[in-house]
Amino acid sequence: MENRESNLLAMRPQLLNARVSENMTSDEQFQNGTIRPIVKLQGDLLIAVFKNYIKKRKNTFYELNLEKRMAFIENAVQKDMKFRNSLKGMIIGQFTVEEYSTYIQNSSALNKRMMNIVKERLQDNIQLLESRSYVY
Repeated sequence: MENRESNLLAMRPQLLNARVSENMTSDEQFQNGTIRPIVKLQGDLLIAVFKNYIKKRKNTFYELNLEKRMAFIENAVQKDMKFRNSLKGMIIGQFTVEEYSTYIQNSSALNKRMMNIVKERLQDNIQLLESRSYVY
């Protein structure tokens, strides 16, 4: 198990702007120390998964203006439970056992933080969603 743990931690990018300090709540510490690096690591996969989500919904995303595209992303991440659970699995699957133990103590609040970060990541990379010819 130690091998898996050290490999997972070694793969994660270091985020200089995602600081962890003692004056933060434990949720903020977990968000910045665990969730943000994992979302960055999984960034390309999250984009590919969302492109597939768009495709399964008959590419209607591409007919929307920018404001409605942003709302489409938010709605998909926050309200489509099947898609939301899939996204959560991609993040939680990168947790160490210790991180998972921390996560389950306050999973509801951490899920909200996690999905907000994923939503922001997709919205910030909306230009990558433009190309319909992306290869999965």
